[in-house]
Amino acid sequence: MPNPPFRTLWIDYLRSFITALVVAHHASLAYTTFASFNKVAYILSTNPIVDTHRWIGLDIFENFNDVFFMSLMFFISGLFVLTSLNKKGVGAFIRDRFYRLFIPFAIGVTLLMLIAYYPAYYVAHGQHDLKAYVVDYFTTEGWPVGPPWFIWQLFFFNVVIALLFPFLKNGLYKLSNKLASLKNKAGILFLTWLLITWILYVPLTLLFGPYSWTGFGPFDFQKSRVLLYGGYFVFGALVGNAGLDNGIFAGNTSLVKKWPLWMVLCLLTYVMLTIIPPHLRSMVAAHTLPELPAWLIYFTVYVASCTLSCITFLTTFKACIHRSRSWWNSLSANAYGIYLVHYILIVWCQYFLLSSQLPAFIKFVITFGVALSGSWLLVSLLRKQSLIKKYL
Repeated sequence: MPNPPFRTLWIDYLRSFITALVVAHHASLAYTTFASFNKVAYILSTNPIVDTHRWIGLDIFENFNDVFFMSLMFFISGLFVLTSLNKKGVGAFIRDRFYRLFIPFAIGVTLLMLIAYYPAYYVAHGQHDLKAYVVDYFTTEGWPVGPPWFIWQLFFFNVVIALLFPFLKNGLYKLSNKLASLKNKAGILFLTWLLITWILYVPLTLLFGPYSWTGFGPFDFQKSRVLLYGGYFVFGALVGNAGLDNGIFAGNTSLVKKWPLWMVLCLLTYVMLTIIPPHLRSMVAAHTLPELPAWLIYFTVYVASCTLSCITFLTTFKACIHRSRSWWNSLSANAYGIYLVHYILIVWCQYFLLSSQLPAFIKFVITFGVALSGSWLLVSLLRKQSLIKKYL
């Protein structure tokens, strides 16, 4: 996520925390018990590098992240959109987003991901042939997008809301004010958030399945989540338009005051999401529960977990972040760049650790540490160059 044009400490810190969580998420994928590698087309693997050392604890960690953190990233990215549109105007806003989003995306999928995926090609083919690798990258693998998929979708959502803004701004402002009026009605606000998430996610998931991707070239997107991500981006824009000090995340609102409750409910709901699938499968196999209701139960719990996780992180950071920290300020300033370059260090580190007999958790910790610190340092150095800084 690019740095927002209007600074808010707790949002800055949450944004950078989620970025670090993305790095940890990608660091874990080589060591999950469900990891698999496809030598014919490595892009069909669960991760570019798959280790023989696995740990189920990383399954739990990875699944918890996957439920909510990309939705939250789109929500946070939308917070200052309407304010920025009002200040800059549509043309300047789109031009700014082109430089801050589309150009880094183009560089990311054309150069950075080309560097990142090379170890996967070598593991699949057992040869160092750069020309063959480049041909394979753009043909067999179909120009894999990697983590920059988030950036092109964010750019698309920004352009759409900008083009519609002159026609819909009055309606958006009314919705924003209506949402802000619920700031001291935590229960109603939660149920509204839950219902919105259910509508955005469940129908498409039942239609396409939860894991199906499509697209053309590097412009890939997950079919079941395209409305979820776009909806959360707009939802964030509505919340942010009321002002973070006046809307639902004002410090004295009932939503924020209940942050310990949201945390407990978040954890309990994720535990439920983890333990119910075997029971639902056994009931379907025994013909005591039809398959469609079983899926509806599972996806409803999934949606509740997503909603509660987002609310938990937002309210906890709002309630607990009051003082600036120099190291966290640095992480926040470099978070967008870290997101762009971290995958190179992730995949190469996982590759170099393949022959090691270290336990999976230790490999994960090493990969995460190297990727986060290395990309943080690299981006810090790059941002000192004025030509590059405006894109990071």
